Amino acid sequence: MLDELAKIRENALARLKGIKTEEELDALNTEILGRNGALTAILRTMGKLSPEERAELGKAANSAKQALTAAIGERRSSIAELIESVKNERERIDVTLPGITGTPMGKLNPLTTVYREIRDALIGLGFTTFEGPEIEYDDYNFTKLNLPLDHPARDMQDTFYIDEKTLLRTHTSPCEARALMTLEPPFRLVIPGRVFRVDEPDASHSPVFMQMEGLVVDKDLTFADLKGTIDTFVKAVFGENVRSRLRPSFFPFTEPSAEVDISCTICGGEGCSSCKGTGWMEIMGCGITNPHEIENCGLDPKEWKAFAFGIGIDRVACLKYGINDIRLLYEGDARFLKQL
Repeated sequence: MLDELAKIRENALARLKGIKTEEELDALNTEILGRNGALTAILRTMGKLSPEERAELGKAANSAKQALTAAIGERRSSIAELIESVKNERERIDVTLPGITGTPMGKLNPLTTVYREIRDALIGLGFTTFEGPEIEYDDYNFTKLNLPLDHPARDMQDTFYIDEKTLLRTHTSPCEARALMTLEPPFRLVIPGRVFRVDEPDASHSPVFMQMEGLVVDKDLTFADLKGTIDTFVKAVFGENVRSRLRPSFFPFTEPSAEVDISCTICGGEGCSSCKGTGWMEIMGCGITNPHEIENCGLDPKEWKAFAFGIGIDRVACLKYGINDIRLLYEGDARFLKQL
């Protein structure tokens, strides 16, 4: 037993020298000094020995246990010091080093970039910026724009109502009414801003999105003026090779109304999966402002004419940058912005 005890002691002390982690140290401690450890197993055999042998074995076992406990404690302290030293070295800051040059700069969100491109294109055509409140009156958002009281757009499932008379605007068109009531015509306005609609967020829908609206008020305006303005605008934003076309449509605040398509920016109009093989992509709506809207805002529709068009900045950003999920525009993920 004494020889076996000496072996356990020598073997444990030898193994201690190669241990570098607290996990390995804990394993050795359990293996030798634990409840089912090698040293404990020897002590359990003492009952079969004579009193003289028990005394001798007990003395040797206590000596071995004290020596191993002290050695394990010392090794634990040295490992802790090593870990602390490595940590301090990693976290060390040399304040005498020169500053780091070439600090990476942030990138503009595609919404900001596209907004500026559209705004600058319209300003180049003689437009000026006009803005209105995001919390709007029902009267400006619907009534003055020729939307009757029973129009589906007024329903709670489409509009965020604050109370019976106020809401979060569902489009930038209320600014048309405000401009017609406060500005002296003729004028050309570009109207940007956030709009809100009750919608479940997914890859192509968001309850908050960006619009940009154009409004021109003058005498003797025609549909040809609208078509020419849109064609010039499309080429300024999307490129000289991009064509535009107008398709008949309906909006309560314009008559006649049209949807604007552009030749697919992905395939150049040849037909691909992005444009569903048609060669065309819808980007916005437009039309000659309804005379009832002009009259609702205090102007004589026989004297003044107007046309308007509205475009979703989010949609244009997704088209220009090949973004397949509108939510990426609002999450502020630096990894996404870095790719653009």
